[in-house]
Amino acid sequence: MIALAPGKVNELHTGILRWYGRHRRDLQWRSTTDPYEILVSEVMLQQTQVARVQEKLPLFLKIFPTMRALARSSNAGVIRAWQGMGYNNRAVRLRRLAQSVVNDHDAILPTDLNRLLSLPGVGPYTAYALSCFAFRRRVPVVDVNVRRVLSRLIWKMRNPAEVRDEKEIWTLADRLLPRRAYAWNQALMDLGATICIARKPLCSLCPVRASCGSSHLGGGVFSRGSSKPFRVPEPSYDGIPRRIWRGKIIQRLRTLKSGGSISLIDLGKSVKHGFRKTDRPWLLNLVQRLEQEGLLSIQTRSTNTMVSLSLE
Repeated sequence: MIALAPGKVNELHTGILRWYGRHRRDLQWRSTTDPYEILVSEVMLQQTQVARVQEKLPLFLKIFPTMRALARSSNAGVIRAWQGMGYNNRAVRLRRLAQSVVNDHDAILPTDLNRLLSLPGVGPYTAYALSCFAFRRRVPVVDVNVRRVLSRLIWKMRNPAEVRDEKEIWTLADRLLPRRAYAWNQALMDLGATICIARKPLCSLCPVRASCGSSHLGGGVFSRGSSKPFRVPEPSYDGIPRRIWRGKIIQRLRTLKSGGSISLIDLGKSVKHGFRKTDRPWLLNLVQRLEQEGLLSIQTRSTNTMVSLSLE
C-alpha cells in the first residue's frame, strides 16, 4: 500500500473540507436524518443522474412515505411510481428490501453494518452509505466519483483507464478518513461530480491541485495515444440495446389500467416498429426474463399470451 505523508493528508483534509463548506450541493437527502428517505435516495442514485433523483424522490416519497407503506405496496404500484428513473428492477428490489426490514426488524433499518449487509439487495456501497449518511458512523463510502478522485490525488493517473482497483481504494479511503467522516465522504463525491470529472477535470478549480499526484499530467484527461478502457458490448437486438427494449416494454405496461393486460403480439407492435412474427421468440424471451425479475406477469388465455405489470 502506498505510503501517505501526514502533511499531505492534512492538506487534503483541510483543502477539500473547506471547499465543501463553500460549494457543497444542496440536495434533499442531505437535509434529512430519516434512514428510510436516505435509503430510497441511495438506491435511486446508483444508476440515475442527481438532477433526475432530485425531481423524482419527493414524488416517490409522497406515494410511499414510510418503510411500511412501501412494503405493503405491489410490485406494479412501485414500478408505476418509479416511472422516469430507468432500471426498473431497482424498484422491485427496494420493495423486497422494505418487506424484509418490516418483517425482520419491525420496519426500522438496523444500524449495525453487518446487519445492513445481510439485508436482501444491500451491497457494500449501500451498507456503508447508510452507515455513514443515515447513522453518522465513521466509515468510508466509495462510489465511482470517489474512486476516481482518490486515484488521481494519490497516484499518477495519466488517463481514466488507470483508475485504481476498487478494493485498493476502499482500503485507502479508510486510511484517509478524518473525524468529520460524513462531510468528507460527501465532499469527495461533490468534488468528483463537479471538478474532478472523468474526461476533462477542471484542475484549475481544484482546491487541492498542489497536492494532487496527477494534476501536472493533465488530471487524467485522455491524451493522444492513450487507450480507452475496454467495454463489453451491450446485448442488443436490431441494433438497440436490450436495456432500451426492457424500458420500452415496462413503459408500455405502465399505460395499462390497473390490473390490465396486453397480448404479446400487441405489445410487440407497440414497442417495435415493423414487428413481425419472426420477432416473437425474441420478445417472449425478453418478457420471460422480466417476469423472473418480478417486473411483469405472463398469463396464457386460450391461444393468447397476455402480459401485465407484476401481479405480486
